[in-house]
Amino acid sequence: MDRAAKAELVASLNDVFANTGVVVVAHYSGLSVASMQKLRKEMKQAGATVKVAKNRIAKIALEGKDVASIAPLLKGPTLLAYSDDPVAAPKVAVEFAKTNDKFVVLGGAMGATSLNADGVKALASLPSLDELRAKLVGLVQAPATKIAQLSTAPAAKLARVFGAYANKNEAA
Repeated sequence: MDRAAKAELVASLNDVFANTGVVVVAHYSGLSVASMQKLRKEMKQAGATVKVAKNRIAKIALEGKDVASIAPLLKGPTLLAYSDDPVAAPKVAVEFAKTNDKFVVLGGAMGATSLNADGVKALASLPSLDELRAKLVGLVQAPATKIAQLSTAPAAKLARVFGAYANKNEAA
């Protein structure tokens, strides 16, 4: 890799570290190419990205960033998974680690907050941004639905009462 390519990689990693919501660091030693492609595909579907970069170049790009706390984790064959959604990358990484023994989540960072492996797992257990939005929309719609049900319920009950009296008079 020549100097220009290294400078370009540092610049792209600089942008990643400055603008993403969460960065997860994991060891991938021994993963097959098919497994790595599967991981990349799952991350892409979740709105996250996987990047393998030389540790020295990643450490240079980390200097002065909020997520600089992940620098000690960059030892050996590591990969970086990152996303704007603070839950997407950790969720996919933890799920992938459950099915692949050779993929080990080391830790990560969410802004200035450093996360160990348990912190990443805890973050992965939270609902995603889309799930939270869906719940919020459901909560906002629920009162309107209940008001509509309450306004039609008395009329329906009244109709059933009249129907019951009519059936009673016909039977007698």
